[in-house]
Amino acid sequence: MSETGKKIKLTLIKSIIGTKQSHRATVRGLGLRGVNSKSELEDTPSVRGMINKVYYLVKVEA
Repeated sequence: MSETGKKIKLTLIKSIIGTKQSHRATVRGLGLRGVNSKSELEDTPSVRGMINKVYYLVKVEA
């Protein structure tokens, strides 16, 4: 179902302290831990939805 290995690179640019519990869980689900941590994930609709939920905390690179 994935488009031949398309990846999205994410970086956590803001702290999750003081954010909603569900947003913290979403950030952890994306594989991010502390500020400036990076993660590389498959470009799927579910990952895109998670990124949209916490857009203000992460930086996205194609």
